[in-house]
Amino acid sequence: MTAVLTAARAEALFTTALATGSRPAYEVVDEAIRLAVRSHGGVRGCAADVAAEYGDHPEVAVPRMRWALSVVEVLYPARRDRPERPHHRWALVA
Repeated sequence: MTAVLTAARAEALFTTALATGSRPAYEVVDEAIRLAVRSHGGVRGCAADVAAEYGDHPEVAVPRMRWALSVVEVLYPARRDRPERPHHRWALVA
């Protein structure tokens, strides 16, 4: 399952002018994501534009999202070193 932050970054990257298939540097992607979130009115605006593209041009949207997700996964690796949090507070009681 894709983490929420990873999905939000990929959706924002999807809405940028960066070329599908490119392998931009972290700094380029990070700035592009920031600008996309600002210009689309937040992550929900990015998600709405992605949904519109899937509705209007699914043949282009699918490979673009695969690209955006792969770039985000490479440049923003998931942190696996965090300890698992208990599901509820009683799990802390021994």
